[in-house]
Amino acid sequence: MIVVMEKDATPEQIQHMTQRVEELGLKAHVIRGTERTVIAAVGAERGTMQESLASGPGVADVMPILAPYKVASRELKPEPTEIKVGSFTCGAGTVGVIAGPCSVESEEQIIASARAVKAAGATALRGGAFKPRTSPYSFQGMKEEGLKLLAQAREETGLAVVTEVMSTDDVELVARYADVLQIGARNMQNYRLLEAVGKVPNPVLLKRGASATMEELLLAAEYILNEGNPNVMLCERGIRTFESHTRFTLPLATVPYLHQKTHLPVIIDPSHGTGHTPLVTDMALAAIAAGADGLIIEVHPEPEKAMSDGYQSLTFPQFETLMKKSRRVAEAVDKKLG
Repeated sequence: MIVVMEKDATPEQIQHMTQRVEELGLKAHVIRGTERTVIAAVGAERGTMQESLASGPGVADVMPILAPYKVASRELKPEPTEIKVGSFTCGAGTVGVIAGPCSVESEEQIIASARAVKAAGATALRGGAFKPRTSPYSFQGMKEEGLKLLAQAREETGLAVVTEVMSTDDVELVARYADVLQIGARNMQNYRLLEAVGKVPNPVLLKRGASATMEELLLAAEYILNEGNPNVMLCERGIRTFESHTRFTLPLATVPYLHQKTHLPVIIDPSHGTGHTPLVTDMALAAIAAGADGLIIEVHPEPEKAMSDGYQSLTFPQFETLMKKSRRVAEAVDKKLG
């Protein structure tokens, strides 16, 4: 249910209703909008709960939330969510750009990448310290040493750090070094991991599973939101289809569809979504035109020598070109690059 407070509801009334929701055995999520505050009452509803809440002080209305994903729904929060962390902003008209190599390979590589993507206009640095690979014999990442190098790159450039966490055991470790925790496509339905990142303050970048539906993606986000972390970004990185001309099929209809259903920002990953360097720039521009709130782009000093995903990584000059074009497209659709 949604408890809609009066426009002039006092902090004491809001606190009272929050406690009342919890006394009824429901979890309370307080959402402060531009005009009024609402309280999401999430859990198993019983009998006369709605009538009981409706009679509370400062309450304007109590309504059911029809969507199966409660806290992520626009029914609860009509205004788009803007996420800010360090140098990075996305949502509510700002397109945040996350860029960097697939994997952290060395100090020289990650520092050079950070300098280059910042100079081109990116506001966050990506780089995998823990790498989920299909083969157990492939490069698995530098782990904590990679996290330290990412933190070093942030100290030098000021860029917010985005990196993947793969295990509940590593959440606290990665959260100490990173600004944004990424949940990869393989872990989108790892519910214990989703709950774990929901308990830390870091924003979360949640990637869609390769065969997940939109509802499954939103319900995965709900696990994080339900634990108290409101800063979730949804990432479309392409899905498996019968097509073979790209690594995955990148459905950009995801962007306007999700904007109709949720207040959460939508990020597009054209690197994984295509798997081919020549396609990345065009799909990034198309994503901005479709209304995306951010991009996550793989960029490497020497893609042909990359230890992972070099075939879909941009060079520094290619990324600079992408950013120049992106600014023009963003301006055309009344957005700005963060």
